[in-house]
Amino acid sequence: MATVNSDIDVTVPVSTAYNQWTQFESFPQFLSGVDEVTQTSDTHTHWKVSIAGIKREFDAEISEQIPDTRIAWTSTGGEDHAGVVSFHRLSENETRISLRLDWTPQGVIEKAGALLQVDDIQIGHDLKKFKELIESNGFETGAWRGSVDRAPDATGR
Repeated sequence: MATVNSDIDVTVPVSTAYNQWTQFESFPQFLSGVDEVTQTSDTHTHWKVSIAGIKREFDAEISEQIPDTRIAWTSTGGEDHAGVVSFHRLSENETRISLRLDWTPQGVIEKAGALLQVDDIQIGHDLKKFKELIESNGFETGAWRGSVDRAPDATGR
């Protein structure tokens, strides 16, 4: 399994950064390789992506969402990946966004990209595009302020 961890500081309040991140359908504006995201319910999304010329579709479920703090998700079909994005208030108008992605690369190109850390570079670039988007706007294009409680694991925790 491959893992990417990346952080970026944005010059907007934590609620502005968080609110924009909840607009999943805007992800193609800053996430390379993401062609379309459709939110099918409060906790489910459908993704269409193009990676190295290979088109894929998959579904993901939001497993935890705490306003202004974090959003965690895992794939439910088509891909093997999970992630979490955390929002940290640095000051009244500055936020650190921390992103962690875990996935299983498929095929030779994806496996080579993971070994060469191409994915790390791309995620860093995508976070810079998010920073440019949110700072140039100065406001979020929408918001979902609901919470999703983490489901208990097999032990009931």
